[in-house]
Amino acid sequence: MPSFPRGFSMDVSFSSSAPESFDGDVLLLIAFEGADDAAYKAIDTALEGALSARAEAHKFTGKKGQSFHVHAGREGIGADTVVVLGAGPKKGFGGPRLRDLVAVGARAAQSHHAASVALAVPAAMLRKLEVAAQMAAEGALLGTYRFARYLTQESDKTEIASFAVLAGGKVNRRAINEAIKRGVATAEAVCKARDFVNEPAGYMTPEQLAAEARAIAKGHKQLKVKVLTPKECEKLGMGMYLGVGQGSAQEPRFIHMTYTPSKSPKKKIVFVGKGVTFDSGGYSIKPSAAMLDMKIDMSGSAAVIGAMHAIAAIGSPYEVHAIVAAAENMVSGSAYRLGDVLQSMDGKTVEINNTDAEGRLTLGDALTYARQKIEPDEMFDFATLTGACMVALGPYTAGVMSDDEKLVKAWLKAAEATGEDMWRLPLNENLREQLKSNIADMRNTGTRYGGAITAGLFLKSFVGDVPWVHVDIAGPASASKDNGAVREGGVGFGVASIVEYATR
Repeated sequence: MPSFPRGFSMDVSFSSSAPESFDGDVLLLIAFEGADDAAYKAIDTALEGALSARAEAHKFTGKKGQSFHVHAGREGIGADTVVVLGAGPKKGFGGPRLRDLVAVGARAAQSHHAASVALAVPAAMLRKLEVAAQMAAEGALLGTYRFARYLTQESDKTEIASFAVLAGGKVNRRAINEAIKRGVATAEAVCKARDFVNEPAGYMTPEQLAAEARAIAKGHKQLKVKVLTPKECEKLGMGMYLGVGQGSAQEPRFIHMTYTPSKSPKKKIVFVGKGVTFDSGGYSIKPSAAMLDMKIDMSGSAAVIGAMHAIAAIGSPYEVHAIVAAAENMVSGSAYRLGDVLQSMDGKTVEINNTDAEGRLTLGDALTYARQKIEPDEMFDFATLTGACMVALGPYTAGVMSDDEKLVKAWLKAAEATGEDMWRLPLNENLREQLKSNIADMRNTGTRYGGAITAGLFLKSFVGDVPWVHVDIAGPASASKDNGAVREGGVGFGVASIVEYATR
């Protein structure tokens, strides 16, 4: 059975009430460097200058990362506690920064044992109130996310029951409520993806990942799931994918989720996610330290499966498919070997010169399946594919590759709107020489130079003429510490951009 009874019980709502009239536990205020926000001024006046006095005492100037709180305990406002969050410069302030501040504020509110919390939307976001409402909802839910299934002691932090977005004036309530609904659905999808990644690999096997996809589909009438067994994949000729999984006692599972809109779809979009639920490296075995967190190697699959929840909840004018070739890459007497030649679904043969470059093999057959069986208008893949991408871009930025200018620009625009950091890398065809083999059509890796790009070129071999974007999420798939809306562990990176792209 699926393992995630995690509820999203926080009630997120909008109110046009003045911040000083919020009757609850914690009120969140945003303060900028060198500029006072209207809501901050109003609360400071109501509290007879208490905020200004505390700011001066703490040398608070509104810099990013600064914060302080005041226990009201007096007449003038309804909130018991006011938490002030430094936002840095007002210039360039937008939704993603607001989401991070709300996440930090929500965690601060939990430390004050708050059950009811509100955000006074800063004046800088009032002209983009729908964006502010969505991002505030995401921040409140993502900031308080915890993976606690294996903790035997109760948390001492209060679960926030209600979160209100406060902004006065004439507003379009229907649009704002829809924005909050979008934010909640997106945050739920990200949290589902985080749960999938944070589960131990001994639990989150290929079969269990398929069960989670079925559980998501069960909650949405427009979602369907088909799961192929190894025998069915063998009939389709998926020699690369099955080769990766043949060394494990856990059988591979090929997952195909489909969202069908109520009206005739404008186009077909396929999102393919790498689904290696544990990666030992195979016979090119990883050192112990490098293997420790290899449960995260299915982060791409977590992203595309999780995103389908939000796509179905929000609705899309497109027919959307999520494809995952789930498998474990293990060492055993039946595991694939260095020097083996595997035949792909589209007939190409591949010499294996590194069994730890397994993700591209599973993705190659998944992309071929999508191209041949779905005939999509666009394809995207998401994978913790190469350490080389992390060397190039660091731990916070995904590498994006494509030879379709229009599609990649549209994708990067969606990513920018969500605040997920992505950077385009070149698909330099001169590097394809590295993938040449003397005994097969190609080999699965090149040299260490340009390793992220040669991986992209390998995948390109299987997309045919379909417009395609490759997203290497090796860096930002997991986090070593909390950072704004990101929590330590699985990040759920890619979900927000997928949802943004597929539902706008």
